Amino acid sequence: MARLLADRPVDKLTIGDMARHLGHSHGAVRNAALTLVRRGEADQSGTGQPQFRANAKTAAAAQTAVISPPGTHAPRAQAASARTTTPAAATPRWTGPIRRAGGQLYHPRELADLPDVEALNRLRDADVPVLLYGPPGTGKTSLVEAAFPDLLTVAGDGDTTVGDLIGEYTQADGGGYVFQYGPLVTAMTEGRALLIDDATLISPKVLAALYPAMDGRRQIQVKAHKGETIKAEPGFYVVAGHNPGVHGAVLTEALASRFSVQIQIGTDYDLALALKIDARVVRVARHLARQVDLGELGWAPQLRELLSYQKTEAVLGTKAALANLVGIAPVEDRDAVADAVIKAVGVKTIAPLTLGKQLPASAVRKPPGSAVSAHRGRSR
Repeated sequence: MARLLADRPVDKLTIGDMARHLGHSHGAVRNAALTLVRRGEADQSGTGQPQFRANAKTAAAAQTAVISPPGTHAPRAQAASARTTTPAAATPRWTGPIRRAGGQLYHPRELADLPDVEALNRLRDADVPVLLYGPPGTGKTSLVEAAFPDLLTVAGDGDTTVGDLIGEYTQADGGGYVFQYGPLVTAMTEGRALLIDDATLISPKVLAALYPAMDGRRQIQVKAHKGETIKAEPGFYVVAGHNPGVHGAVLTEALASRFSVQIQIGTDYDLALALKIDARVVRVARHLARQVDLGELGWAPQLRELLSYQKTEAVLGTKAALANLVGIAPVEDRDAVADAVIKAVGVKTIAPLTLGKQLPASAVRKPPGSAVSAHRGRSR
């Protein structure tokens, strides 16, 4: 990468330019380019589609090979257009927990006799879009982040606009206006994965702007920016998340038809036990989940709530954590959740976590340093 930039010192090259010249994936080229920039051995400019150019240190960087430590970058297969189909029985590439970009560990689960992250990568290699659906908090976003380190995300809701996907004009520091490309254009031009989270909360008219990039055309027209045509580079991939039952979430036929593979995601209660979450609370969650499946209840704690319970218990104690678990349940399901907790834990009553009566001044612990601050105030 450094040698390419050093050989063309006056040129500003995009990720696509360098990937085509070097014959590597866009993800690998992007990682290398950003590494050079972080080390001060190349310059980055431009908005939307970044451009890279050699600086005074680039030529020296080209003389020394830097080998990344094992595991620094997730392996990526070649694009589907340049590869043969991988047999399902091939040895999986992932066998243990994966550290996501934010530092959290993701524990892969089985999907089609493969680790789920492996299955998603094979679907990406074959350019088969995936829709993940299930209750909030079951790990849909975590799975995608673990599978695709080059991920860009659009958090969908009823206010999401076409500009949020494709881009729009924003005011520059100098007072004029520049067009800022959105995550869809960035993912297309850099060959990256794009997660449309809560896709079914987005207006169908807005989602229609995404469809030409997903079908055989693999391109979109940016009408707001001189009608330019954006073509998808190899590696571009779309995955979406859907929370059935959430108010306003509508899975239209047009959206469903764009995703050839649809995967249901539920909470892995065995994983919750392995993470040392209180077994009684996990048992409550399993029981409530069965009631949800039978249509007797509308809510059950998912892995997100169970992890939150564990953290709350560590800070405020078991009683407060149980009260909070009841309190976060929807009002219409709160009594059923409280009953399940009472039976599992053996307490007489349980109510949502609530502020009580005011404590006497003698019982209030002062924050560290408050006495010193008060003393200094009097001395003045």
